[in-house]
Amino acid sequence: MKKIILYSLFTLLALYAPAQKRIKVACVGNSITYGYTLPERETQAYPSQLQQMLGDTYQVGNFGKSGATLLNKGHRPYMQQEEYRQAMEFAGDIVVIHLGINDTDPRDWPHYQDEFIRDYLALIDSFRTVRPGCKIIIAKLTPIADRHPRFESGTRDWHGEIQQAIETVARVADVQLMDFEQPLYPYPFLLPDAIHPNPEGAKILAQTVYSAITGDYGGLQMPITYTNGMVLQRDRPLLIKGKANAHSKIKVKIAGQKKTTETNSQGCWQVTLAPLAAGGPHTLSITDGKTSLLYKDVLAGEVWLCSGQSNMEFMLKATTTAAEDVPAATDDQLRLFDMKGRWLTYAVEWPVSVLDSLNHLQYYKHAQWENATPETARDFSAIAFYFGKMLRDSLQVPVGLICNAVGGSPTEAWIERSTLEYRFPAILKQWTGNDFIQDWVRGRAALNIKKSSYKEQRHPYEPCYLYEAGIRPLESFPIKGVIWYQGESNAHNFTTHEKLFHLLVDSWRKNWNDKQLPFYYVQLSSIDRPSWPWFRDSQRRMMNTIPATGMAVSSDLGDSLDVHPRNKKPIGDRLGRWALNRTYNHTQVVPSGPMFRNVEFRNGAAYLTFDYGEGLHSADGQPLHTFEVAEIDGLFEPAVAEVEGNHLKVYNKNIKNPRYVRYGWQPFTRANLVNETGLPASTFRTE
Repeated sequence: MKKIILYSLFTLLALYAPAQKRIKVACVGNSITYGYTLPERETQAYPSQLQQMLGDTYQVGNFGKSGATLLNKGHRPYMQQEEYRQAMEFAGDIVVIHLGINDTDPRDWPHYQDEFIRDYLALIDSFRTVRPGCKIIIAKLTPIADRHPRFESGTRDWHGEIQQAIETVARVADVQLMDFEQPLYPYPFLLPDAIHPNPEGAKILAQTVYSAITGDYGGLQMPITYTNGMVLQRDRPLLIKGKANAHSKIKVKIAGQKKTTETNSQGCWQVTLAPLAAGGPHTLSITDGKTSLLYKDVLAGEVWLCSGQSNMEFMLKATTTAAEDVPAATDDQLRLFDMKGRWLTYAVEWPVSVLDSLNHLQYYKHAQWENATPETARDFSAIAFYFGKMLRDSLQVPVGLICNAVGGSPTEAWIERSTLEYRFPAILKQWTGNDFIQDWVRGRAALNIKKSSYKEQRHPYEPCYLYEAGIRPLESFPIKGVIWYQGESNAHNFTTHEKLFHLLVDSWRKNWNDKQLPFYYVQLSSIDRPSWPWFRDSQRRMMNTIPATGMAVSSDLGDSLDVHPRNKKPIGDRLGRWALNRTYNHTQVVPSGPMFRNVEFRNGAAYLTFDYGEGLHSADGQPLHTFEVAEIDGLFEPAVAEVEGNHLKVYNKNIKNPRYVRYGWQPFTRANLVNETGLPASTFRTE
């Protein structure tokens, strides 16, 4: 009886107790907050999706106004709209503000930019007035895609300036800053009209706000390169970074070192370890107090990224020396992280089921660090393997190789998006019909995605794609340097490639925060394609304009009909020579064959000097050939080349006043000049 009475009392108390007050979230903004262009705005706008995520303990209000500006002198000031009045009456406990996109209008930013910060602070203060102590979260702007008609005429630059102003506002007003740009930026298909997110994009914004409010970022997570058996870069302060829930305590342990830190409001954390000496194995432990990640058999050594197109992708099992090299590939101090594409870019139409995965940058298969064995090495990049083996033999330390090469990929696919947006925006425009991009590249991509009906369908050859799918996920995993073999898919236009290659190196060095990140690349080999002599010479000249680079010559190993020469060991070794000489200071290792330095014309002959030109001679014991000279008219004639000490005398008795010299200037060349180490000279043309 007593139990029944007590139960009745508890029931009555529950019935008449005041309902728990819901936490009010006011979403303030423009058409993106409102949900403009969404098929079902009432349920798909990000505030509506946020309500579903937060649940019944929250009340989310949508106070978005299409076309609204943050600027009070703008063409539609938010603080003069009915939606602002409603937001004030709502008096949110949490106020989420996303304004500034419309301020990129030429009617606004050029005239009133000096008032942006003041106006934003006034808006924040107004919400604090009606609800003292409310939490304010302001968002960096969502992206504006390069397809926007005013992108180059101002929107791109003003968007960037407004982002900086918003960061300033967050610091001055002491409010929480969240990023609406980065979650959408690598996925331009989520912005069908270049500005407004589709339903999936709106869901990403809702998730971003949800995490900012709750601090839930999905718990402890590390980049894809963190697996058992990994190699960490030795002998330098070692940056380890990841994600976890906001304000989590992170503890990192390895080799007797212990570091602690706390995640910021966006769930990011990083620690810097003291340099690790070469060796191991170690166990790397990372915990946030709830989840613990243990990475075993970790080595400290030299880590290199190996990238490019099919000649870098070319597997060890297909080389001329595979029969002897594959069985001997066992080395537990050589570790391989092999990122292979899920779908090869052969001349086929990909199934419809592939296309959505491509748009979401899910191109690479899952990879993990593995010891070099005949089973793992046979399908790994041959050039990367030979490069790594040379470092192992010479340095006697562990070596880790990350390979993410993709057959047929053009240079522009590997460059970070904002770099192209600011420094080469023309290549982004309608890339499948863009003359900057090779016909073969465009044609193959069109065939692969032929089954797509989606206007913004993506492909690995698209500008920026492979950076976003294959470089960005590495999350700046510490590396020593890069080896690169690519250019076949850009050889139609060496002037465009020169610009692109500079941008590629710049964007990767920016990603790894290393202005001198070593970048050693392979000069294109010989094949019967008319533009290749010019392209090879362009590659040679870029060594003089891009610091911390070196070029491995491969023209002596070409095939007149096959773009994939099978003898890869010398190429890996030649890249290894550059690394040993330049990066590891093994000065006794000659890094290259003869590289043209300068020419003097006198007495009817040209006198050529070379870097790495000691012991000049012919590779085959025959006279030096493929040298040509020309007068001012540029009409070249075959020439005699004679070694005189460490330089060459080049002449043609019928050319009285030579002004130009070229060497190996044939698409498929049998040029035979080498130095005392037997390394071949680069083909060249004097200026």
